[in-house]
Amino acid sequence: MKQLISALTLVVPDYDAGISFYVEKLGFDLIEDTTLSATKRWVLVAPKGSSETRLLLAQAEGDTQQASIGHQAGGRVFLFLSTDDFDRDHEAMLAKGVTFLEEPRTEAYGKVAVFQDPFGNKWDLIQHF
Repeated sequence: MKQLISALTLVVPDYDAGISFYVEKLGFDLIEDTTLSATKRWVLVAPKGSSETRLLLAQAEGDTQQASIGHQAGGRVFLFLSTDDFDRDHEAMLAKGVTFLEEPRTEAYGKVAVFQDPFGNKWDLIQHF
């Protein structure tokens, strides 16, 4: 049997703001943007070259979901973007205005730096050794 996590839900304040950041700033592919109702869409994005796991951008509905934006991991790094060339991607992200919360550092597992999306979610950009 083979199983995989095909998507993770990321709560955002607005579908188009989510698409703007992930597609325009990070260079993710927009896999799908399907209208489900007057207020709901099915929006999937994924890093270029990714063939399995995607992010489902879900527009917050109600106070509880609004309050969860940027806090889905309780203040910890929530998501990890692996790359085959840290320096290339770090420079490209800086040039597009992505906010890094620290300078790149080398750890036993790879080169890494924490960045934040405009909604408050913390990410690791990481190149594993």
